[in-house]
Amino acid sequence: MTSESVADMTGLEKSADSNNSPAVETQLSKSVDVLKTLMDTVKQQVLGRDDVIELVIIALVADGHILLEDFPGSGKTTLAKALGEAITDPRFPSERQQEPSEESIVPFRRIQFTPDLLPSDITGVPIFDSNTNAFHFRHGPLFAHVVLADEINRTSPKVQSAMLEAMGEKQVTVDNTTYFLDELFFVIATQNPLDLVGTYPLPTPQLDRFLFKITMDHIDREAELDVLDTYKSRRDQLGKHKTVTREQVLAARAQIDADVVISSAVKTALVDISRNLRQDDRVLQGNSTRSMVLMLPALQVSAALRGRNFVSAEDIELLLPRVLGHRIELAPGVSDMARVLTDNMREPMEQLAKGTLS
Repeated sequence: MTSESVADMTGLEKSADSNNSPAVETQLSKSVDVLKTLMDTVKQQVLGRDDVIELVIIALVADGHILLEDFPGSGKTTLAKALGEAITDPRFPSERQQEPSEESIVPFRRIQFTPDLLPSDITGVPIFDSNTNAFHFRHGPLFAHVVLADEINRTSPKVQSAMLEAMGEKQVTVDNTTYFLDELFFVIATQNPLDLVGTYPLPTPQLDRFLFKITMDHIDREAELDVLDTYKSRRDQLGKHKTVTREQVLAARAQIDADVVISSAVKTALVDISRNLRQDDRVLQGNSTRSMVLMLPALQVSAALRGRNFVSAEDIELLLPRVLGHRIELAPGVSDMARVLTDNMREPMEQLAKGTLS
């Protein structure tokens, strides 16, 4: 190892040691407990999708968004609704108890995207009040903690542009006025991989806003039987599960960001993998630098959920295919994305392992 590498590893050890104080460990463990409570609550409503639920929680805490490729009836609405209703916001009344005001941030909203949808249908619209002779803004369905954007590729580019601003900047602009979304704003978008009639392919800039792209296959036989056996009990338990507050989720996000270390060796591996992909003849277009920036907090959440206060190769191997799969365009005639990723990850990951062991 070079003197610089030794210095980097020494710096990591000192940083990790400083993060191992009892107070820091307790704070981090409390944050992880919040995430595990949230995960367990969603798992009680969505069976056979434990791996998907973990990725959804990672994306939520990492301040990202998710694109699901799925089939109708695969549980996407149940998953998104269960996640939204598991997060309470003391600032606003529950929808089940009281009709929310026009300024409320509700737990969950589902938007069915269609070709005739208008941007104002999702962002909101100014309404004229005859009593005050003034316009006031009526919030659209984007003003929620969890938004299910169903069949997002069926809507026009204008609506997709409105979604791009919301996902990238956490704001919407209507009539030259900007309205800010909540700090806890999470989009789960879906598209059907088989039904291409009447669809608008998502542009590259919008695809790049999604932290993960997940393909939801059919659940296994035992899980499917369990879904049928527990249908009534799960339906009767709606609204009775443990919840966490918006403030707890945001506090967990900040705590994990502060306490989980990302070494320079991990960052070097990410950069080298990306550069390898861009130079590979099988790759027509590589991933952006932004994709690596967005991946860093996701790696931290993954490490925290596994009881570590540092990011390791295990976290990269888990998340990298989900992060890069929809950002890389393969050359004509090349279809094996997994093979391309594996080939380009091999050497940087070996270097990362050697540096860890040194």
